[in-house]
Amino acid sequence: MRDAQDRMQEHAFVVAAQRGDTEAFASLVRLHQRRAYAVARSIVLTHEDAEDAVQEGFLHAFRALDRFLPDQAFGAWLHRIVANAALDITRRKKVRDADALSDTLASPFRDPGESDELRRRLDGALNQLGERQRSVIVLHDVEGYKHSEIGRMLGIPEGTARSDLHHARARLRQALSGIRSHL
Repeated sequence: MRDAQDRMQEHAFVVAAQRGDTEAFASLVRLHQRRAYAVARSIVLTHEDAEDAVQEGFLHAFRALDRFLPDQAFGAWLHRIVANAALDITRRKKVRDADALSDTLASPFRDPGESDELRRRLDGALNQLGERQRSVIVLHDVEGYKHSEIGRMLGIPEGTARSDLHHARARLRQALSGIRSHL
């Protein structure tokens, strides 16, 4: 029941924002900013680039709001825009800051027994993946998106998202295969 209420409230915000109510758009921003950041962060390597992608995505969404059909899912539309903004930033940027992915991802709980070596190896393995494979594995395994949602966000077929996830997991398994003996 709560989900239906959330959708109705989101719909009301979208309609109001399309009529020029900037406070309604601000409510949409507050409602989606965390997930938008997670989408962007799964594509880019740095916190700063993710913030830039989210800002560009919300700005683009605001400008294109009159073309959005309010009966569609606003979150899916917005996340696709943010994903495209993040991909654009990645394409434009030649030198990346190697910020550790695990240090900037929001985590409700961090195991105190986690070793620096494990984190370093995981970051290194994730950085060996291509942009799309890294995006797919983080969006699916960390953020919990479905294959179809990932496909829409990244502009790829659902089957490609599934395949990328399979290959990304295989590459991570291979890269981390001897980790237990090293810790």
